[in-house]
Amino acid sequence: MKLRLMLWVLGLLLKRALRRKPRFREMLTEMRGLDWGIATEDLVVARHYRMSPRGIQTGRGLPVDLDLELRFEDADTAVSVLKKPTQQAFLDGMMAGTVRLVGDSGDLQKLQKLLKLL
Repeated sequence: MKLRLMLWVLGLLLKRALRRKPRFREMLTEMRGLDWGIATEDLVVARHYRMSPRGIQTGRGLPVDLDLELRFEDADTAVSVLKKPTQQAFLDGMMAGTVRLVGDSGDLQKLQKLLKLL
C-alpha cells in the first residue's frame, strides 16, 4: 500500500513540476518526452508515466511500449530505493539482484536528472 501511494504521489509531483518549474519543462523538451514505469517483479504494484512537454499522463500497469522500466524484487525494496534514488542505490540494487532495469541505462540517467528537479 505504501508503494502504491508513493507512486501516485510521484505522478502528482511530476505534473506539478511541469507546471511550475521552467527548467523541468526545458529538460523534458530537450528529451522529447520519456515513457517509463515502476513495478515489482510480480507486477502486483505497477505504474507508468508518459511524460512529454505537452503534459504528463500516469496510469496503472506497465504497457509494453515503455522506454524504461524499473523492476524491484518486492514493494519494501522499491520503497527503500525510491526514498533516496541515487545512482549508487540503483547500482547496489542491480548488483544484488533486487533491482532490474528494462531498457536503456541512458534513459535512467535522464530520468534521474529530471527527478532531481522535483
